[in-house]
Amino acid sequence: MSVTDAAAEIAAYLDDVAAPYVIIGGAAVQYWGEPRTTRDVDIMVMVSPERVDEFLKDAVLRFPPRISDAVEFAQENRVLLIRASDGTPLDVSIGLPGYEEEVIRRAVEVSFAGRPVRVASAEDLIIHKCLAGRPRDMEDVERVLVHQKLKLDLDYVRRWLSDFAPAVEDHDVLSVFEQAVEKARAGLGS
Repeated sequence: MSVTDAAAEIAAYLDDVAAPYVIIGGAAVQYWGEPRTTRDVDIMVMVSPERVDEFLKDAVLRFPPRISDAVEFAQENRVLLIRASDGTPLDVSIGLPGYEEEVIRRAVEVSFAGRPVRVASAEDLIIHKCLAGRPRDMEDVERVLVHQKLKLDLDYVRRWLSDFAPAVEDHDVLSVFEQAVEKARAGLGS
């Protein structure tokens, strides 16, 4: 089984339990950018507050937890750490109302392992990566920008990054984005 198989497996489960979701992280980069190694699947789900506990408990019955207190950890940190049937790590984030609902609404349906799955739009993937701001994330942003030939809604990205900027203390999210855009332009020769 591959990461795309694991993504298809968790997506099928989330469809079965009617939990809106979107694949983010490395698996989404593989779709929008260029193939790169990733060992896990990052996925975000929207579950109403009154259903969160039930969702978490059901999910650990279906997928083996990666830590002994997975449900309690998820209740505190909004991330459920489980494994696909082949052992691939799955990081299931519980989304929050607002922007994350927008990410799910804008998701694109693609095929992973012959199954339709919902992947974050290229713009929303870039926003997530810029917020994280790690060197690997910024490489991913540049790759997506180049692979998509900058034909993205960059104003949408800038608007959301501007909204999030005050909450990110360790780096300037707009600045790292603009640097990635300039590198992409140089890489495209434009």
